[in-house]
Amino acid sequence: MTDNHKQRMQKLKDKVDERIESATEERGLLIVITGNGKGKSTSGFGTVARAVGHGLNAAVVQFIKGTWACGERQLLENAGVTFEVMGTGFTWNTQDKEKDTIAAQKSWSKTKDLLQDKSIDVVLLDELTYMVAYKYIELTDVISALKNRPINQHVIITGRGCHRELIELADTVSEVQSVKHAFDNGVKAQKGIDW
Repeated sequence: MTDNHKQRMQKLKDKVDERIESATEERGLLIVITGNGKGKSTSGFGTVARAVGHGLNAAVVQFIKGTWACGERQLLENAGVTFEVMGTGFTWNTQDKEKDTIAAQKSWSKTKDLLQDKSIDVVLLDELTYMVAYKYIELTDVISALKNRPINQHVIITGRGCHRELIELADTVSEVQSVKHAFDNGVKAQKGIDW
């Protein structure tokens, strides 16, 4: 039994080693984290924290959210991460398309500067998918900025309903699915866990 296990594991190791050996290209990745489940922003912030832990420079643009305290922002700003926060909150709260569009355009203008800054290694565009879906920001402008960013800059896009063209452009796409959520059973959002 031990010999069979060892042989299976060796075959698996050989396959993994072969894949590692053949992956030689080095460049910035475009990562999309989408789907209807909880954890998209959390995943994006986790990647930013990992990058900063390895000495990389990072910036975050928060679309949609931003009207209440954000634990990730409080922690990461202390670690030197630049934040641009749209600050209008959820669109169902503002119910003002013109105001939201202006705020989105202002944040997008600053985002484009970040996407041209060679000193920034990782840019998290938290909840960008909504800006495209609601047509607050033009898809063609987003694609152009992503394609023309510094070659080694990594970008993470989060949010539900990511446009198919962004998914096609991405190097890595993860879809977070909801199996169960405490809020659906009347449990309120928890400080430090949900925000």
